[in-house]
Amino acid sequence: MNSSPAHADCLTTSRLPGDSAVWWVLAYVALLPLPGPAEVVLAAGALFAGVRLLQLRGNGGIGPLLRAEAWGMTCLLFLAYWLPQLLAAVDAIDPGKAVGKTLSALRYLPFMWLVAIAVATAARRQRLFTGLAVLAGLWSADALVQAVLGSSPLFWSLDQLRMALTGSPLCPASEVQAIGRFNGVFSECNPKLGQVLAVFSPFVLLLAGKRRLLWAGLAVLCGLAIVLAGARAAWLSYGLVLLLSGRAVLGRRGLLGLVLVAGLGLVATAALVPAVGQRVQASAGLLGGQGQSADTALAGRGRIWSGALCMVAEHPINGVGVRGFRHAWADCDPLPQQPAAWGQGPALHAHQLVLEILAETGLIGLLCWLAGAALALRAWLFASVAARERALPAAIAIAVAVFPFNTHLAVYSAFWGGITLLLAALYVGALQARD
Repeated sequence: MNSSPAHADCLTTSRLPGDSAVWWVLAYVALLPLPGPAEVVLAAGALFAGVRLLQLRGNGGIGPLLRAEAWGMTCLLFLAYWLPQLLAAVDAIDPGKAVGKTLSALRYLPFMWLVAIAVATAARRQRLFTGLAVLAGLWSADALVQAVLGSSPLFWSLDQLRMALTGSPLCPASEVQAIGRFNGVFSECNPKLGQVLAVFSPFVLLLAGKRRLLWAGLAVLCGLAIVLAGARAAWLSYGLVLLLSGRAVLGRRGLLGLVLVAGLGLVATAALVPAVGQRVQASAGLLGGQGQSADTALAGRGRIWSGALCMVAEHPINGVGVRGFRHAWADCDPLPQQPAAWGQGPALHAHQLVLEILAETGLIGLLCWLAGAALALRAWLFASVAARERALPAAIAIAVAVFPFNTHLAVYSAFWGGITLLLAALYVGALQARD
């Protein structure tokens, strides 16, 4: 019987097939328009990975799955995200909520291992990156169909399935959050298509390689869908994606042409689509607006940011606790008698990554995040050219997701937190792959 080390590695690796890891990740991403089922898949994938890795570790066989650097870096990035939650829970405004979030967030560590394993070899990475590109491209095309026909085929199909199974629609009128935007399969009840497409668009552009015409075509496909989705934070994020990924394809002159074409395209779309025109007009208010007009242009975020700074001042060390922003809002609302731009109820989160971290986890949390960012950057600077090339789409995606000079979804929510850690694990797994 062959008992060589290579043969042993092959047998060990086969106990946790890489293809299984790829399908777990793709299933999670495919279900993002349905947050509940997506969370079930994430938790099940984390449980699967945790149990199988414990079994393999008992047999001394997890080494072939990932390089030691990948194991270590994945754990450290997870701790940079998770430790602030733990330390903030000590004296959180809502201790039960904070402790519950902290304990439930432990599921992200085995899930990150699973994601890193899914891109640890060239063949698996190609399948996964291609799968992510296909999903993002499909969502983009679906949103464009909705803009033309008035209905998203993907959402209509899911809604019909839900009606057949439960008798209730996926998006009841009482839960609509974004009227007039084209959010495709994500629907008006979950208007996050723009942000999701922005961070997954690097994988779509990867399909074009150095072919300029194909790259431009895919860029237009994603760009139109992101603009029609109406989230201005996603517009900025996608602009960063084009700048970071387009230089190698288009060169400096090509990038200048891209900026001009993108600007003209946005103006044309604003003229043709009233909802986009309103968003552009509101954004223009930031250039000359002051005080209340600027806050209106920011959809009330100026007021939210003032409240977040109040929380930072009152709880500077470890914050008010993860997801405690809404509970601390009443004491920090700078305009408690004035109707809020976002409607009824308190502000749920800071809508800005740095302020969210500071308000909910304090200076300790910010230091943990900065340490994680420094670790990720150091790994990139010391990586080989080949490693950087294979990790570039994931690097752009995670850089755009945490770009500090933008507005953000709540990074400590289940939805955006899961996506952020998924992108971080893709980056680590690809950069430290066994190629």
